[in-house]
Amino acid sequence: MKRSINPPRARRRSATPRSKAASGKFVLRLDPQLHADLRREATRHGMSLNEHCAQVMTMHRAAGDAAAAAVIRAVRRQAGAALVGVVVYGSWARGDVADSSDVDLLVVLEPALPITRELYRLWDEQPLTWDGRGVDVHLVHLPEAGAEISGTWAEAATDGIVLFERGLDLSRRLSGIRRRIATGEIVRHVAHGQPYWVRSE
Repeated sequence: MKRSINPPRARRRSATPRSKAASGKFVLRLDPQLHADLRREATRHGMSLNEHCAQVMTMHRAAGDAAAAAVIRAVRRQAGAALVGVVVYGSWARGDVADSSDVDLLVVLEPALPITRELYRLWDEQPLTWDGRGVDVHLVHLPEAGAEISGTWAEAATDGIVLFERGLDLSRRLSGIRRRIATGEIVRHVAHGQPYWVRSE
């Protein structure tokens, strides 16, 4: 009697298993404080914790950079539900950072939270670091469309990287500032090595 040299059909299937589509379900272990912060934010926005976490994860541009992600987590803990967005800008964003340079970070807050010396003092009590570098935090509100803008906003629009934002208002506002720069409405000058921005006449 001849024997088949082919393996049984069932064995062939097990040798090359079919890939299954991801279910989208997984367990994520969180720091208890971060979990509490996320739950509060979800409640504030009228969302379930799962919905809010999914939204937050899709908004993180820094997911592939451990140092950047750590800074975002620290900012979220300190700002809480008032956080609108975070932009890294300046020499670090341009890739020409010197050994002694800090990392410039624009932290955009809800207008309902006044930006005061006391608020800065609270942030100074918990200084941020980025991969061993100090972080220079600039607390701001979103400028109104077409309003006068500070040099900080102009610099952030020119070379900033949005690491986190809630919604798209921050990106849209930065895009609007870039259009004003491109049309020559806002012009960059340098004095004593420091840039400043003025509205063209």
